[in-house]
Amino acid sequence: MWAQAGAEPAHTTSAAGNAATAIALPLFVLESTGSTALTGVIGAAAIAPVVIGGVFDGVLVDRFGYRRASIVSDAIGAATIAAVPLLHLTLGLPFWALLTLVVATGLLDTPGQAARHALLPELADEADLPLERATGWVDAAERAARLIGAPIAGALVSLLGAPLVLVVDAVTFVAAAVLIAAAVPRTRRVAGDGAAAALGGVRGYVRELRVGLAFVRGDRLLLAVIAVVALTNAFDAAHSSVVLPVYATQRLGGGIDLGLLVGAFGGGAVAGAFAFGAVGSRWSRRWVFTVAFLLAGAPRFVLLALDPGLAVLLAGAALSGLAAGAINPILGAVQLERVPAGTRARVAGVVGAGAWAGMPIGILGAGLWLENGSLTTLLTALAISYLLITLTPAILPIRQELDRRPRTPTARH
Repeated sequence: MWAQAGAEPAHTTSAAGNAATAIALPLFVLESTGSTALTGVIGAAAIAPVVIGGVFDGVLVDRFGYRRASIVSDAIGAATIAAVPLLHLTLGLPFWALLTLVVATGLLDTPGQAARHALLPELADEADLPLERATGWVDAAERAARLIGAPIAGALVSLLGAPLVLVVDAVTFVAAAVLIAAAVPRTRRVAGDGAAAALGGVRGYVRELRVGLAFVRGDRLLLAVIAVVALTNAFDAAHSSVVLPVYATQRLGGGIDLGLLVGAFGGGAVAGAFAFGAVGSRWSRRWVFTVAFLLAGAPRFVLLALDPGLAVLLAGAALSGLAAGAINPILGAVQLERVPAGTRARVAGVVGAGAWAGMPIGILGAGLWLENGSLTTLLTALAISYLLITLTPAILPIRQELDRRPRTPTARH
């Protein structure tokens, strides 16, 4: 139980640091360069490593061990993010150096996130918790950290300035590394594929990478999850990064109303994840997943298209968030159950990279549409598309596999 109690705060602390960085970093770029274009470049540079690192870093995490990878990832990530204000205040920080540090931070943070998730089955087993409860509570804590961390970071930027807030961010990563080191016991490393693990160097790395890719290709459920989530993530990214800001500017009261809508959805998602963590193991996963996806997606776009006023939009956002809170814990539990212990990180990296791959396309597509097209037409198209995609789990026979709990061999490292 101690390990679980320590790992969860570590993941939460790291997530809070990521949320603060997401606020402080673009404000730092705007403050230091005055360029919105360069701010956009930094935003893209922060997302791209998640996709790239997700595929290629997972092998290293499986090789080095989940505990060690988590500690090293947070420790080095703290150094790279702390270097931004340090160089800015001393030697100077040209944009190319800032870009390099941001990409490095993203590449190093991705394996840490994967490693902490990969630890969950053993930690849940030690704490005698259903895996759904462990994934639900971790997802709820992560969402809560982001929900709380972002506004706190915004307030601290106003009080202290962006460079000092980035120092605070670095401290959160150090704290996460210390918590994992103290709470998670040293256990022997898990070997995933014995032949691949025994082969070192570049050839061994390539072979282990192929193991992860082959596992995903051979698992129909994981392939279906990647396809569905990649599309819905593209719509969600368009919604949060383009549609909502434009809608709030054109039809509501601007930034304050935008913040309220984001907060309502985020608060609902935290409550939904906690609720699923508490009682989700008693229910059919496939029905919870189907209903949650239907409520979390299309209704948001339908309500915006109907323009019913802020009060109704806030209620709808909270309900959609409540439903969305159950989705990630289900997918996380299913993935951890199906994947052998020694290959969790590399498989999770492939799945995560596939799920995130559509997000830049969604953002770009929505932005290009709104250059000349109607916001209401875009909302209608997104609502219909989202509904059709989220209906697929209800009609595909493969959805029954969500309720199957295969017993994968668990070993410790």
